Amino acid sequence: MLRSIFDAEALRSEFEAAGISPKFVPLIWRHVLANPNCALEDVLSLPSVSYPILCRNFRPMTSSVTSAVDSSDGTTTKLLVRLQNGSCVEAVIMRYDTRLGKYNGKPRPGGPRSTLCVSSQVGCKMGCKFCATGTMGFKSNLSSGEIVEQLVHALRLADIRNVVFMGMGEPLNNYSAVVEAVKVMTGSPFQLSPKRITISTVGIIHGISKLQIDLPNINLAVSLHAPDQETRCQIMPAARAFPISRLLESLRVYQKTCGQKILIEYIMLDGVNDQEQHAHSLGKVMEPLQVVVNLIPFNPIDGGSGKFRSTPEETVLNFQKILRGVYNIRTTVRKQMGQDISGACGQLVLNHSLPDIEDLRL
Repeated sequence: MLRSIFDAEALRSEFEAAGISPKFVPLIWRHVLANPNCALEDVLSLPSVSYPILCRNFRPMTSSVTSAVDSSDGTTTKLLVRLQNGSCVEAVIMRYDTRLGKYNGKPRPGGPRSTLCVSSQVGCKMGCKFCATGTMGFKSNLSSGEIVEQLVHALRLADIRNVVFMGMGEPLNNYSAVVEAVKVMTGSPFQLSPKRITISTVGIIHGISKLQIDLPNINLAVSLHAPDQETRCQIMPAARAFPISRLLESLRVYQKTCGQKILIEYIMLDGVNDQEQHAHSLGKVMEPLQVVVNLIPFNPIDGGSGKFRSTPEETVLNFQKILRGVYNIRTTVRKQMGQDISGACGQLVLNHSLPDIEDLRL
């Protein structure tokens, strides 16, 4: 099976073995980005010895978009991406206009921009009970090239400014490929700012410790979803391996090293983690950290057990008021996008017959 041309380590290794300068790699990527359906022998200005290597080992694109479904309001597009092994993943393009929001009571500057939510695995082994992807189980890891190809596909539909690793899978369980993909995205020819890339994790402690060294300038998001270990374990079975006390300590070390605010993702589940005592508990455990808490309305899961319900808006706003007013923690409520196409947070799952989210300036 041929590798993606965007598998950076494999491509550079082949070139190094043949004595070819790595300076030609961005040139190849630039050509493929402009011509996704090209043949690699069509890339100009390469050393002659490089062409047999490229054609023997790589393909310009190893994945294809089998469907692109738009939400009714046009703000969201969900891409179904088929990998060359027959498996599929989903990626979501989210379009915003920052001028429609307010910050500190004033209109936000900026304008239209798009964020791409990418997948890093087929399925997920974390098994979070409120997440549709978790019902699939874990199938396989994506290569770095397969992750980058989601960006290549999306760029044909929108001018992507931000990338969030909040799609299918736990990014830090596919650590090497995710780190390599981010390095490709922030280099030539993509040139995304590291500050506009967010990696989300349920709290893989050893991965967080490595991130501060390998990708010190990206944004870190942590899917906390409960302020205490008992509640976390009830809704996130994988939390048993990552006690909240150890997780919080790893975040303190991470923040001390990187000096950046951390995004805390908190899905609101009616009667489970959304009461006033939960808000106060969350405020207290967050006090030693510089964080932004993002409250996420629960999205229904097709075919789910119906165990969870969405928190009423009034309760969400009261939760936010406690965190802001009592603990002075910046707290936002995520705007739901793509719910009608199952492209919102927690809804990404392959429910067809094939084989087995946002920009927040921290």
